[in-house]
Formats: sequence, structure tokens, C-alpha cells
Amino acid sequence: MNYVITIARGFGSGGKDIGMRLSEKLGIPCYDRQILTMASDRSGIDESIFVETDEKLRGKHIANFLRRVPVTGVLEPSEKDFVSDVNVFNIQAELIRSLAKTESCIIIGKCADDILRNYPNVISLYIEAPRAACVKSIMDKMKVPEKRAHQLISSTDKYRAKYYNYYTGGKDWTNPTNYDLVLNSDRIGRDKCVQMIIEFIKVKFGSDVI
Repeated sequence: MNYVITIARGFGSGGKDIGMRLSEKLGIPCYDRQILTMASDRSGIDESIFVETDEKLRGKHIANFLRRVPVTGVLEPSEKDFVSDVNVFNIQAELIRSLAKTESCIIIGKCADDILRNYPNVISLYIEAPRAACVKSIMDKMKVPEKRAHQLISSTDKYRAKYYNYYTGGKDWTNPTNYDLVLNSDRIGRDKCVQMIIEFIKVKFGSDVI
């Protein structure tokens, strides 16, 4: 069987890094930015639009992000809202569902846990770390001062939370009940997070899956 690991993460918690390490250990692809390129190739919509809406709401949506998004299919190129935020999201969601049906992979962000919530072959993770650990991680990785790291964490987590809330019909991104497994990457370290996830895969799907 194929299986999918979705990773939601606080900014600076190392969620993407853990996903990449897990990808190497398991020998399966880890999709993050690649989802945007693939969705652009599939739809013909310029990749810059996918980048602009990557886990973000554009201006017109921010005031009313709490309203329930209508569940609609992907629009045809001739339709007026073909490049709207909702259609761009739906194109990505369709691609994520297609991946879940056809291959084993890891998907970072993109509301993948909610998009695939009814798929039995999916494990959803949320990775977080204390603010001090996230700040240090961002300072080291992005070479920015402490104040800027705090600003980046606040702004990124805020827009990710609004995006998740909008496209999941009002769910709280940080609610642990949304996920199968929640890990504090600072408490045990990133490599041990990878070990724990691998053990969890074996527990859920059987050791012969890996």
C-alpha cells in the first residue's frame, strides 16, 4: 500500500527539515514548494499566483476569512474565477488527493491534513517548538537578528492560521485533535522526531509497509 504523511508546522519548529529527513530515511518524496509547480503545470495558471496564495489569504479574503468556503470543483479556464484564491486552492487540493491515491509521499502544509482527513492511508502530524527554540532556529537559518526572527514567526504563523481556518471551515490550525500525532521538536530533537514518526507508521500500518 502507499501511504502519505502530512506535516503542519509552526514557523521555526523544523517541520520542513523533519519532513526532508524523513523523506531521506523512507526513500519517498517530500512535497512543499513542488506542489505549487505541479499545480501550475497541471492547470496552466502562472506559478506566481500559486506562490502568492501559498498558505496565505489575499487581501479581499482577510476580512471575512471565517466564512465557510463553498465546496466546489476545479473551474474551467474559461470561467471568470479560474484564478481566484478558492479555485487555486481547489487545484492544489485535487493534486494532493491524486498523490494520496497513487504514491507514498510527505506533504508539508497546504491544509493537506484536512484535505485528506477521510483517507485511511494518511498520517497527519503537527510539529511545534517553544518560541525561544523557533527564534534561534530562524536566526541560524535565515541569518536575521532576534527581533526580526520574532516578527517573522508572528507574521508567518498568523497568515498560516488564517489560511487553515478559511479553507477548513473554521478549524483551529493548532488544535491537536486535528492530527494523529503532535511533536515538540525541541523536546526530543529533530532526528528523534523522525524515529518516532517511523515507529508510528509501523504501529498504524504495520512494519511491512516500510
